[in-house]
Amino acid sequence: MSSVFDTLKERGFIAQLTHEETIKELLEKEKVTFYIGFDPTADSLHVGHFLQMMVMAHMQKAGHRPIALIGGGTAMVGDPTGKTDMRRMMTREEIKHNADSFKKQLSKFIEFGEGKAIMVDNADWLLDLNYVNFLRDIGVHFSVNRMLTAECFKSRLEKGLSFIEFNYMLMQSYDFLKLHKEYGCIIQLGGDDQWSNILGGIDLIRRKEGKEAYGMTFTLLTTSEGNKMGKTEKGALWLDANKTSPYEFYQYWRNIHDNDVIKCLKLLTFVPMEEIEELAKLKDQEINIAKKRLAFEVTKLIHGEEEALNAQKTAEALFVKGASTDNMPTTEIASNELSDGINIIDLLVRTKLIPSKGEGRRLIEQGGITINDNKVEGFDKVVTMDDFNNGELIIKKGKKTYHRVKLV
Repeated sequence: MSSVFDTLKERGFIAQLTHEETIKELLEKEKVTFYIGFDPTADSLHVGHFLQMMVMAHMQKAGHRPIALIGGGTAMVGDPTGKTDMRRMMTREEIKHNADSFKKQLSKFIEFGEGKAIMVDNADWLLDLNYVNFLRDIGVHFSVNRMLTAECFKSRLEKGLSFIEFNYMLMQSYDFLKLHKEYGCIIQLGGDDQWSNILGGIDLIRRKEGKEAYGMTFTLLTTSEGNKMGKTEKGALWLDANKTSPYEFYQYWRNIHDNDVIKCLKLLTFVPMEEIEELAKLKDQEINIAKKRLAFEVTKLIHGEEEALNAQKTAEALFVKGASTDNMPTTEIASNELSDGINIIDLLVRTKLIPSKGEGRRLIEQGGITINDNKVEGFDKVVTMDDFNNGELIIKKGKKTYHRVKLV
């Protein structure tokens, strides 16, 4: 009988393990408590967290107990991993607001409650620590020489690593120790960039408690070119509908590179592997069937089936004359603003289809902007009431990005 370990391995989640055979046996034969940390530096999770949320869901379905650790204390220091500069300090109020938002989003994947998943904030134990006592009790177990070999610190040494950030590994290791003592947590999970921090916690538990703990990291969500997935022209691909609309979210997955479709179906959906293997046989234009399935399933998980269906209908409507555009990303504009017309570059900036006027000029030069299927030929194009049909016009950028401008 297969276990969640087999599921995670088959679907391509696992990057590194501290004790493969032991972890495999634990996940097959016991119900373990594990944790994943979330850094509350924004008021929404983004697609980079999505993969870890899926892991938590797979683990809980197999009977294991998740702890979602909000880094309210560590966020006040900042994780140097993958960063070239020190992070902005956050207030307790900001962190609390962000944590509440996270729990709402995580609740779509895991069940919180008595005997089920729990959410804790490391601010509850980190903010009241006595510094000297912490150094004597915890700091004594860490070798500076060894810490400096960790990738998260090495990458920052040339530019400059502040002492406050150097404490981050100690604090995260202490989190694991705390969760181990209070909740019996024996496995820490995280992205592969957290490997050094996870090893720090395992070593601390061994030294302080004389017990074994374990770590497992997951492949980072990257494109076939090795770039982080989830970056759009507007920034991160957020899980909050107010920051990234369900339609934009759907379109992101609908338009990903052919080489990334099957990997994302394995990692970011619950579509059975047998079906994914069949979809993997599709070639050329037929790969769009797999892309549509991916976009629908991922949008359904994050935004619900109704929003996924709406996004799907809107995407398909773009190829059908006269179909509804109600769910398309929309910018409203007052009719009186069109008395003298609006320059196309200004309108593109207004709709946030371009980050700068220079980018708008480049797109128009390359023939990449159309209005109601008519190619915009020059920068001097002025949009007037005559361009609107039934109070709206559709701007198309490139081959796949659509935006509605609606008169109010």
